[in-house]
Amino acid sequence: MDSVTDRLGRGLRDLRISVTDRCNFRCRYCMPREEFGPDFAFLERSDLLSFEEIAQVVSAFARLGVRKVRLTGGEPLLRREVERLVALLVGIEGIDDVAMTTNGSLLAGKAQVLREAGLARVTVSLDSLDDSTFRAVSDVRLPVARVLEGIAEAKAVGMSPVKINAVVKRGVNDGRDVIELAAFGRDHGYVVRFIEYMDVGTTNGWRMQDVVPARTLVDRLDALWPLEPVDPHHDGEVAERYRYRDGAGEVGVIASVTQPFCHTCTRARISAKGELFTCLFAATGTDLRGLLRGGAGTADLDTAIRAVWAGRADRYSAQRASETAELARVEMSYIGG
Repeated sequence: MDSVTDRLGRGLRDLRISVTDRCNFRCRYCMPREEFGPDFAFLERSDLLSFEEIAQVVSAFARLGVRKVRLTGGEPLLRREVERLVALLVGIEGIDDVAMTTNGSLLAGKAQVLREAGLARVTVSLDSLDDSTFRAVSDVRLPVARVLEGIAEAKAVGMSPVKINAVVKRGVNDGRDVIELAAFGRDHGYVVRFIEYMDVGTTNGWRMQDVVPARTLVDRLDALWPLEPVDPHHDGEVAERYRYRDGAGEVGVIASVTQPFCHTCTRARISAKGELFTCLFAATGTDLRGLLRGGAGTADLDTAIRAVWAGRADRYSAQRASETAELARVEMSYIGG
């Protein structure tokens, strides 16, 4: 391993890989239907990195210090035979953890094969247990029970921990939805994490007044079920973790708007067509697919990635202000959350 740090001294430890830009949901904060309608031009299959190309990229990142890989989308379970990719990645030297973030709608039918392929953990995006709120946010005619079946199946096949991520938006799901999700996690042994509504991309109509501060949510939960802070698993962990004092598990918050954590960010992102992004709020990426398909060797790929990371200085969340509001930003659905 030959580790690398960026211009602010941040190492490279985590890699998120979007395996498709397509999704079967149209969540208002990510892929609003007005922008991603029937005529939207998604990537052709030939534009996507193949599983073997993804494995090449992950191997290069592993040589530079990456230990954790998370598969995202779009919706990663829409990618045919994604379990084959999982099996490739878990076999790469240096990679200790392969996980996935999914909307859960297809998880019940895929959990077993994913676990057999080596998927250790899964995070399911779920913003409400109430059918009407769930459908309003996800903009699909799908009962929340379908997602809950997937969550239960993931746990049944041995994925652990199973996490639930909920984006909280003021006036939408910041009331009883928060309490019900937290209670659900407590009752069933899931780790629920509440995420501040973020200004990712330029199509979700983000406004600061729609953000519910994570501190507010922690205080509300603590008033019902007393909490105590838990140390992070590792440097660069984005969630603030809390333990229920009565022993009923753990809950977390991700406060990237009100408490930016740019100074500890160790995460790189790869788009479905092989572009390397060094920030969730970046405008442009570096084309790795072109290198791979142009015949670049191992050393060439390693050198290119090292150069990008060594030159990295982004810290958008820490700088977020009125002067950044009009900056171009890639959409969340393109590089994963």
